[in-house]
Amino acid sequence: MGILNVTPDSFSDGGIHESPVAALEHARRMIGEGADLIDVGGESTRPGAEPVSVDEEIRRVVPVIRALRAEWEGSISVDTMKPEVAAAAIDAGADVVNDVSGLRVRAMVDLCRERRVGVVVMHMQGLPRTMQLSPEYDDVVEEVRSFLAQRHEELTGAGIDPECLVYDPGIGFGKTLEHNLALLRAGVQLAPQGRPLLIGLSRKRFIGSLLGVEAVESRSWPTVALTAWTRERGAMIHRVHEVRPNREALTMVEAIRGGPAAGIS
Repeated sequence: MGILNVTPDSFSDGGIHESPVAALEHARRMIGEGADLIDVGGESTRPGAEPVSVDEEIRRVVPVIRALRAEWEGSISVDTMKPEVAAAAIDAGADVVNDVSGLRVRAMVDLCRERRVGVVVMHMQGLPRTMQLSPEYDDVVEEVRSFLAQRHEELTGAGIDPECLVYDPGIGFGKTLEHNLALLRAGVQLAPQGRPLLIGLSRKRFIGSLLGVEAVESRSWPTVALTAWTRERGAMIHRVHEVRPNREALTMVEAIRGGPAAGIS
C-alpha cells in the first residue's frame, strides 16, 4: 500500500504532493515500483495534528482519486474518519475506506455496508491531537486484540461482509515505544477470525527513537527491515512511503518462504 498524502502537514511528506498534478505523478511512480494499492489521505493524523473540515478534505482527495481511477484499475483507498469524505471518495472511484478511528461512527458503518467496499479497521487510543500525550495500557497486546475482535463482531453483526475487513493495530497511534514493539512481536495474532493484518510503520517516530536520530529520511531503511520482519509475523498488507525497497524486501521474504515472489514491474 503506497501512501499518498495530499496534505500540507503530514509528518513525513506534508506539502510535497499537495497539488493534484504532483499527487498523480507520485501515484504513478509508486505503481511503477510495485504498489498494489494507493492510499489517499487529505487530513494529517500525525500526533498533534489539527482536524480539517469535511469540505476541505473532499477538496483535497476527490480530484486525485478521480484522476487516478481514470487511468488505473488497481485498488484505491481513502484514509479518512469522516463518512461524508468516504462517500465522496467512493463516488470518485475509491474501493477501500481506511478509517484510523475503527469505524466508530455509525454512518461510516452503514456507508461501508451499503457500498460493499473494503475496510481497514484500526486501533487508536485517543485522537490525533492528544493520542501521544500519555498513552497507558495494562496489557497493550490483549487490549488491542480485544478491541479489534469486538469491532469484528460488531461490524459483521451490522451486515459488513467479513471478507471486506482488514485490521490494523495502529502502530504509533496512542502507543509508546514499548507498546509498539510489543504489538510488532504479537503480529498476526492481533487480527480477528483469520482476517488480514495491515501494518503501517513507515518512517514513524519510534524508529528514530530506537536509532537516536531525528531526521525522517534516516528511518527509511529501518522501515524496510521492519517490513520484512512483520511479513514473517504474518502481516499481509504493508503501508509504506517508499514502495520499491519495501516491495523488494517482501519479494526476498516470499522467495525464502517458498511462496510467490512478486516481482517489480
